Formats: sequence, C-alpha cells, structure tokens
Amino acid sequence: MTNSTAATGRPRRALVVRGGWEGHVPVAATDLFIPFLKEHGFDVEVSDSLDVYADAERTAAADLVVHCWTMGEATPEQTAGLAAAVRAGTGLAGWHGGIIDSFRGNLDYHLLTGGQFLHHPPGFVEHTVHVVPERSGHPVVAGLSDFAVDTEQYWVATDPDIDLLATTVFPADERRDHPVAMPAVWTRRHGAGRVFVSAIGHKTDDFDVPEVRALTERGLLWASR
Repeated sequence: MTNSTAATGRPRRALVVRGGWEGHVPVAATDLFIPFLKEHGFDVEVSDSLDVYADAERTAAADLVVHCWTMGEATPEQTAGLAAAVRAGTGLAGWHGGIIDSFRGNLDYHLLTGGQFLHHPPGFVEHTVHVVPERSGHPVVAGLSDFAVDTEQYWVATDPDIDLLATTVFPADERRDHPVAMPAVWTRRHGAGRVFVSAIGHKTDDFDVPEVRALTERGLLWASR
C-alpha cells in the first residue's frame, strides 16, 4: 500500500467539513491544505454543512475527516455519525478552534477530540512551542525543534488519554504564582480511528511558520486510515 492508497486499493478519500464562526477563516484555512491532500493522492470532498455527518455511508467512506467548524451546534445524529465513523477507522484531524472549540458542551464530540478550548489571553502572544522530548520520535514531530509563534495561545482542558506531542507555557501572572505547561499538539486513538489535534492556527499566516505547516500536514497524513 502506498502513502496515497487505502487498504482497499482505491485512492484515499478526505472529507473537509468547514464552517461556523468566520473569525477562524474556515474556507481560507482549509484551502491551504486541500492541494497538499490532493498531491498525496486523496480524493477531496468539501462540505459546508454538518449534515454530512448524519449520512453514515458518506462519512464512513472517508479515510480522513478534516474538521474546521468553530462553535455552532451539532445534532445528536450528526455527532453520532462522526463518532461511529471514527470508531470504525476514519481519521479525524484539525487545528485550533476549528476542532477544539466546536459544539461547546457536546461531551460526545469532546470525547472524540480529547480536549476543549477554555480561553486565551487577549490578542496574539509571542510564545514557544516545546516538543515533548519523550515523544520527539513521533511521526508528527520527528526532527522538529522547539519553535516560536505569535498567535493566540490556547488554555485547554484535555483528556488524560492523549498522546501529548508538544506544549506551551503560560507564565505566572496575577492569577497564579507559577508557570503552567499547556498541551498544544496531541494525538489519540478512538476505536480503530486516529485523531490529530493542534491548538495552533488562528490565522492563515500561522502556517507560514515552517514547523506549524509541517506538523499540521504530518498530522493529516498520520490520522488518515
């Protein structure tokens, strides 16, 4: 099996689902990666509606779901359809609020992603993303060193059952007298499916940072069936 072919022998299929709050530029952000997926042999379908998740056959046929939908609400049928597809082997991947600020309060969805956005300091913050030394051999971050970004820094709540690949540090401030290391990039398994999450990617030029672009592209490929 090549990098571009599913176990069935057919080209792999990527389903890009995008929408929600326009502040995260879901169309422009996902458009950055559609050519990459096509170059790696994926047939790419784009949906601007969450209804695709309620179509069990259509969602399960995808080898990868790229989810970029900030806030909004998913129906129980949509959530169940996505979860069933991932459990059966469909990969799920995304970045920033497009994946961990979706469907606030939807616990079944957050059990898929393994994390949820809670808040961020005002504006953009210069901070360093630290690769977890013990996980530096993981395909998503292999060969990458710590790197700097100037963007929103997410404070997140995460499931203990994640494979943490990179962190950022919130310094001590008026609320706490100590720094806090915060998950920034992780993967996890859900049934037969793989899930990739990066907290980086509020704006399209975040992906101009070579390490951000690299780990995001690798995460898409890693998550795919």
